[in-house]
Amino acid sequence: MTAAALHELGVAALGRALRAREVSSVEATRHLLDRLAAHERLGAALALAPEAALAQARTADDRRAAGETGPLLGVPIAHKDIFVTRDLPTTAGSRMLAGYLSPFDATVVARLAAAGTVTLGKLNCDEFAMGSANENSAFGPVRNPWDPARVPGGSSGGSAAAVAARLLPAATGTDTGGSIRQPASFCGVTGIKPTYGVCSRWGMVAFASSLDQAGPLARSAEDCALLLSAMSGFDPRDSTSAERPPQDYHAMLLQPRAGASAARPLAGLRIGLPREFFPAALAADVQGALQSALGVLESLGASLVDVSLPRTELSIPVYYLIAPAEASSNLSRFDGVKFGHRAAHYADLADMYAKTRAEGFGAEVKRRIMIGTYVLSHGYYDAYYLQAQRLRRMIADDFQQCFALCDLIAGPVAPSVAWPLGAQDDDPVAAYLADIFTLPASLAGLPGMSIPAGFAASGAGAGLPVGLQLIGDYFAEGTLLHAAHAFQQASDFHRRSPAPLGAAGAR
Repeated sequence: MTAAALHELGVAALGRALRAREVSSVEATRHLLDRLAAHERLGAALALAPEAALAQARTADDRRAAGETGPLLGVPIAHKDIFVTRDLPTTAGSRMLAGYLSPFDATVVARLAAAGTVTLGKLNCDEFAMGSANENSAFGPVRNPWDPARVPGGSSGGSAAAVAARLLPAATGTDTGGSIRQPASFCGVTGIKPTYGVCSRWGMVAFASSLDQAGPLARSAEDCALLLSAMSGFDPRDSTSAERPPQDYHAMLLQPRAGASAARPLAGLRIGLPREFFPAALAADVQGALQSALGVLESLGASLVDVSLPRTELSIPVYYLIAPAEASSNLSRFDGVKFGHRAAHYADLADMYAKTRAEGFGAEVKRRIMIGTYVLSHGYYDAYYLQAQRLRRMIADDFQQCFALCDLIAGPVAPSVAWPLGAQDDDPVAAYLADIFTLPASLAGLPGMSIPAGFAASGAGAGLPVGLQLIGDYFAEGTLLHAAHAFQQASDFHRRSPAPLGAAGAR
C-alpha cells in the first residue's frame, strides 16, 4: 500500500490493512503526523507527540507480531483537548490551563490506549467546550476544511475538521448541547453522542456535569461503533457512569433486523419526524438534503411517522440556564491557587482571584459564568434554575411519548450549513439559537448522532455538508448505528472529502 493512500483509510479499513500486514502502525503513524504538521493552517491540532506516538506504534506492531489481534490495535487517533493526558498538555482551549500536564489519563483515553490505539496529539476546541463554532479557543479558531473561511462547528471542531481533512481516521469529542453532532454535520463526518453515562466523564474537564458526554467522530458509523465499543463501559470512579456490561456496538451494527432483507435492511423500523424539527425557517438546502436522505431510509424499508416534540423551542432557554449554572460551579476551581494560570501582580488574595480569572478566561466563558452565578444566586434559584429543571423533565417526557410511536427520531442537526468565521462575533445569541435541534436530546440524556446526508446545492453555502440527525431512546446506540450503517451502505456522502486547503471542490 502506498503512503499516499494511507490517510484515505477510516478506522475499520486501516484496521483491516494492519491485520493483513499491508502497512505497519509505524508507517501509518508517521504519515499522519506529517499530514497534521503540514496542515497547521487548519488550526485543528494544539499539541502533537511524535516520539511518544511512534513508540506506541512500535509497541502495537510488536503486539500484533506476537499474535495479538484487535480492530483498533495500531490505529492512530487524537483526542479533543478536554480529556486530560499524562504525556500531552491539557488546556481545554483556555489560557487558564496553558501548559497544564495531568498526573493521569482520562478513562476514555486509557481505554482506547488499552485497545491499542496510538495517540497522535490533542485537538483544538472551544474554551472549556463552550461554543458552537470553535472560534472561542484561546489558541485561535479552527477552520472548516470544506471552506477555510467558515467555521467547523463546535465545540469539537478540531476533531471534526481533522477527520474531514483526512488528517486522521478518527478522534474523540464531547457533546454537552450538540458539540459532537453539530461539527460532524458542518464538516461532513459521522459523530455519535451516546446515552448520558455510557462513557465515563472521569478525566474530562467539566463544563456542565449533568450534560457532558464523550463520543467518537469518524468517517462512518462502522468506525464510530468500533471506537464506542472500546471507550464506553462502567467506571466506578465516575458517579454518573451507567452500570451496564460492556457492549459490542460493532456486532449490533451488523446484526440484521428481524424480517429484514439485503434489499430492505431497515424493514420494520419506524422513524419519527417531529413537526417542530422542520420549521419554515429551516434553510432550503438543509431541507432538500434531509428529504432526499429520508427517501433513502424509506427505500431501505423504514417507515416515516409524524410525531411531535412540543417543547422544542423551550430547550434553548432551559439549556442556557442549566449549563451556565453548572459551569459557574465547575469553573470556580480555577482560582490561581492550586493549578492553572495565576496573575503575576496582585494586592491580596481577593485581587489575585479577580485578576487570575479575568486574565485566564475568555469572553464566552465569562459570559456563561456570570449567567450561571446569577441564576444560582439567592432569590433567583427557584425562579430560574429549578423551573428550568422542571421543564427539562417535561422535554424528556415528550421524547418518551414519541418513542411509544417510533423507534428512532430523525431531523436536522442545525438550521443551516456552516456560517462564515466571525459572522456571529457581535451576536452570541445567534449561535445559541443554532443549537435548537441538538439541545432537546442532550437535556433528556438521549443518544444522538449526525451522519453525512448531502450537500447544499446553491447559495453562498453551496457545496457545504449537511448532516442528518438520528435520536434514539435510552441505550439504543445499537439501533442508531445499525440505521446509520444501512444508510451509508446505500449512499456515498460519508466517503467524500474536501479538497486540500487552497484548492476548490471535493476530491
